[in-house]
Amino acid sequence: MMNTSVLDGLGLGASEVLRNPVPAVLYEHALQHDEAELTATGALATRSGARTGRSPSDKRVVATPEALDLVWWGPVNRPISPDAFRALRRRATDYLSSRARVYVIDGFAGWDPRWRMHVRVVCSRPYHALFMQNMLIRPTPEELASAGEPDCVIWNAGEFPADSELPELGSATSVCLDLEHGELVILGTQYAGEMKKGVFTFMNYRMPQRDVLPMHCSVNEGAAGDVTVFFGLSGTGKTTLSADARRRLVGDDEHCWSDDGIFNIEGGCYAKCIDLSSEHEPEIHAAIRFGALLENTVQCPETRSVDFNDSSITQNTRVSYPLEFIPNAKVPAVAGHPRNVVLLTCDAFGVLPPVSALSPEQAMYHFVSGYTAKVAGTEMGVREPEATFSACFGAAFLALPPSRYAALLERKLARHGARAWLVNTGWTGGPFGVGRRMSLPHTRAILDAIHAGGLDEQLGEPDAFFGLRVPRRVPGCPTELLEPIRAWSDPAAYERSAKQLVAAFEANHARQMS
Repeated sequence: MMNTSVLDGLGLGASEVLRNPVPAVLYEHALQHDEAELTATGALATRSGARTGRSPSDKRVVATPEALDLVWWGPVNRPISPDAFRALRRRATDYLSSRARVYVIDGFAGWDPRWRMHVRVVCSRPYHALFMQNMLIRPTPEELASAGEPDCVIWNAGEFPADSELPELGSATSVCLDLEHGELVILGTQYAGEMKKGVFTFMNYRMPQRDVLPMHCSVNEGAAGDVTVFFGLSGTGKTTLSADARRRLVGDDEHCWSDDGIFNIEGGCYAKCIDLSSEHEPEIHAAIRFGALLENTVQCPETRSVDFNDSSITQNTRVSYPLEFIPNAKVPAVAGHPRNVVLLTCDAFGVLPPVSALSPEQAMYHFVSGYTAKVAGTEMGVREPEATFSACFGAAFLALPPSRYAALLERKLARHGARAWLVNTGWTGGPFGVGRRMSLPHTRAILDAIHAGGLDEQLGEPDAFFGLRVPRRVPGCPTELLEPIRAWSDPAAYERSAKQLVAAFEANHARQMS
């Protein structure tokens, strides 16, 4: 515990300040003051309140002189004036000053010391403090002593509403970033993922200006040092597929690609845990122990065991845990240049094949398109999969125009000879409600074949709708699944759906070009 003087420079006056407390202390405070529960495996279970997913419509970006020229303005990044931002920050700091205790967490974003960002989090819920301890890279005492002033400060006053009468806001929820000066103010939402994605947005703003590509992806590495990148939105399988007992995990969600290779941005993982089982996701299941933080799960009152199938609070149940909780995690989380780049899509129409090889031109087209489906619970109001296009498989987190990231990826693919693949983890045999979700063992068999090499020799002719070349055979995957039309009972219905999806791609491309 420290006195309030540690925050004098931050303008706070809370009566009790805890700076970088150990997880055990945060457990004690969460159980005593934050209505948390201790689960049977030792993980801490908490609730995020009314908002159980991100609130993208409430995100605002400060229109500073520098940002005006650089930022990708529009529905993803709506502008707010510097004066309005200062009013929101004052509202947040006033609220934090009124709390009985405040937590200050320091950590790094980026495992490569040349590119890492020093992040400071100021919050009043021990839940939020533990979450960011898990998700940031935890500095050693020596690193912390020499870290200097933070590059980014997060003011999390999510229990307190924003001033909804400010004309530049849309509600009493506000997630507001000053990209130029490195500040994030959160009001009106207690969903912890807003902090994590705020840090990622800062990296998406700063890294491309240094010729480093930030990526919404997971990464793992084989025994021979071969690296695979998995692009994809939440719910497409990034976390699940990168957690492979036979490969080292570099990270599950956010990375950068520099001239020296890949580095993870985060110090932990943030996994969806609805329907989680030890059979299908043993590494993630085993990581739910002391130090892990469960969000919006339901526990049995008698046994304190977690019911991972219970979605009565939200479909978007989550768990965060340090990277080293995965037994084969690679720490420090850095790796070489990728051999394979996999674009994951959750196709709700059941049209795309489970795997197809992409030419360099196709890779760029599908990267910029970012076709997938929003998974229930990932965002407020989403209750079932919805077809969507999200540029670079992460439009919600982009700070600059998508073309900046696409140009960086194109150069890096060409320079390092990485092979690109499109893998569908969505539906087969029909659209959502008719077909079935792609089997996880079949997808893992596909990835095993990609890693083993040799699929290029199995490629058939380009299909009639997307020009995709599909392997004729993949060990461990039924042949009839490889060509989607064969998995449908009605070929004519497949062709109609395929034409509709092609039209949706073309319309999205036309919007991007306009």
